[in-house]
Amino acid sequence: MTVVALALLSLPLAAGIVTTWLPSRAAGAVTAVAGIASFGLVLAVVPAVSHRDVEVLGLVRIDALSTVFLLATSFLYACVAVYSIGYLRTARERTAGDRRYDRRFWVGLNLFAWSMLAAPAMSNLALLWIAIEVTTIISALLVAMEGTDGAAEAAWKYVLLASAGLAIALLGTIFFYYAGSHVLGQAYNLAFGPLLSVAGKLPHTVVRLAFVLGVLGYGTKVGLFPVHTWLPDAHSEAPTPVSALLSGSLLAVSFYAILRFYQVAAAALGPGFPREVLLAFGVASLLLAALYLLEQQDYKRLLAYSSVEHMGILAIGVSFGAPVALAGVLLHVLAHAAAKGNAFMGAGVLARKFGTKQIGSVTGGADLLPWSGPLFLAAVLALSAMPPFGIF
Repeated sequence: MTVVALALLSLPLAAGIVTTWLPSRAAGAVTAVAGIASFGLVLAVVPAVSHRDVEVLGLVRIDALSTVFLLATSFLYACVAVYSIGYLRTARERTAGDRRYDRRFWVGLNLFAWSMLAAPAMSNLALLWIAIEVTTIISALLVAMEGTDGAAEAAWKYVLLASAGLAIALLGTIFFYYAGSHVLGQAYNLAFGPLLSVAGKLPHTVVRLAFVLGVLGYGTKVGLFPVHTWLPDAHSEAPTPVSALLSGSLLAVSFYAILRFYQVAAAALGPGFPREVLLAFGVASLLLAALYLLEQQDYKRLLAYSSVEHMGILAIGVSFGAPVALAGVLLHVLAHAAAKGNAFMGAGVLARKFGTKQIGSVTGGADLLPWSGPLFLAAVLALSAMPPFGIF
């Protein structure tokens, strides 16, 4: 499994480097192969982590929790890689500048997927923070790729808010190091296992502060209220394949970081305090998203606010604390990634076909798009928690 884990983390990075020099068609093929192969590698890891954690060089650690988020990301990476080939091909007639756009797109897409696959595989809180910081840098460049004023504004807002949030998350990580070093010594490196093994001996006040800072900091990337304001603009202005990865994968990977903080806090303090914190953030996010969903006229912004709603549901689910609730949260992560990714890809087809993102201007979609129309409708029904879909 060591070789499989290394291949999983190396393949998207290698694809990102290789596509720098390839023409668009070859770069698309390489990206599709890398995406599908990454999904296959994650599937190969699943049976192994049911028996023991996969660890590599003290830097990589894949356990059952990590695997859920790796599955969500690798599945979307594979789908978006294939979708992007047609997405770029059906665009307007390319100029030399457009060919450069294609190259930047393929490189950025692969590197973005690589950073999101790396984050859940990191063995300690410091490396996890670094990986999520890398996702911010790459995704901000992808949000701005369209070159419009709206895209530039959305990317700038995203960078400012996400950087501020991650600075808060870094402070929370430092407090966890401070708490761990009291028990494990100054050489402690923020690894999950040792920290959990001595959680009962950690100073409670420091752990409380670290957890609140972690939820607020990483909650900026998750899109939890009140640090969600970058999300609708970035998701609606980014290229459609990037929007699918942002909403279906990046938010979930950031929520994974909160779950790691929750594990330590619950073990150190008992479940009461961390559950109350997540419940407060979750309910506020759910209520805000529900209000904004009612007035949206742009279907990409509608899907973006839906993501805020679903992240709130995840936070509420974890706050219940029961094993069946946690299992439901992890199922929701997978179902949301699949449904939201496909909904954004369907929205991209609608935008290309009708030349608008306004809901009121789209009519007769099922007749004009006999495949994409029904699939988009199915994805929306899935996100609405209709049976028999996984979110239901």
